[in-house]
Amino acid sequence: MAKEYSRTQRIGDQMQRELAQLIRREVKDPRVGLVTITAVEVSRDVGHAKIFITVMGQDSAEDIAQSIKVLNSAAGFLRMQLAREMKLRSVPQLHFHYDESVVRGAHLSALIERAVAEDNQHPVAADAEDTKE
Repeated sequence: MAKEYSRTQRIGDQMQRELAQLIRREVKDPRVGLVTITAVEVSRDVGHAKIFITVMGQDSAEDIAQSIKVLNSAAGFLRMQLAREMKLRSVPQLHFHYDESVVRGAHLSALIERAVAEDNQHPVAADAEDTKE
């Protein structure tokens, strides 16, 4: 029977919690805004970890790219701090990526709301038939 919750998922979840605290406490660079870690994917050999983030208050592509660059340059420091917090034989290399799913979800929600608002402005053909009877 396969495990439903693998070791790499448990490591990723713990890394997500620890990195959220470390970035908030230890990264003092003003170019990094309010970072939210949305997911951590750890490779099967626990050699690499993709950390997906969103940055609150920074909408321009340059600001987001700058935050990713700063976090990737601080990856060695964060990895060292993670090693102190987590009980792992080896801590994975950290690779930060921007998570576009939150922005994409907000955009799709806005499109749906706009479509619903437009539909509410036009009378429905079925309602017009009901009034004729």
